[in-house]
Amino acid sequence: MKKRSITILYNSPVILTFALLSLLALGLGKLTDGWTTQNLFCVYRSSLANWLTYPRFFLHVLGHPDFAAYCSNIVILLVVGPMAEERFLLAIALTALVTGLVLWFFFPNGALMGASGVVFMLIVLASFAGMRTGTIPLTLILVLILYLGGEIFQAVTGSAGLAQLTHIAGGVLGMIFGF
Repeated sequence: MKKRSITILYNSPVILTFALLSLLALGLGKLTDGWTTQNLFCVYRSSLANWLTYPRFFLHVLGHPDFAAYCSNIVILLVVGPMAEERFLLAIALTALVTGLVLWFFFPNGALMGASGVVFMLIVLASFAGMRTGTIPLTLILVLILYLGGEIFQAVTGSAGLAQLTHIAGGVLGMIFGF
């Protein structure tokens, strides 16, 4: 009888490392009673003289307020992310920076954390998978209507918050990266 073995493959290093770093950020937040979450993994208007302001523009996408928020973002990243692995690290960094700067400039009394902008960017980016020269995939159109359309509707009707702005920015960046 042939002996079988199972090998676990670290098949998507950017996505898996992002998921692990986010989990580590969540754990650090619990261990420090929220200090690291507030000071490292959440972007908000702070003095440009405060050196922690700059890493927050990028690190806020690793922060999550609780395990449920972590899971809702990371599961989508784990499912869709490996398809765009090659370009994903730069896309994460740019999405983090843009959403962090949008919050910093336009919402001086707000705070932002979580990977939902990155998730929206990835959802839209993944919708470009079937695109060929001269064609637009119906899946892309539906994603834009359902996901981004819903977020824009909430923004126009006044029921939107910072999360919707982050989702819209992530979706727009996903379209830019996709084209």
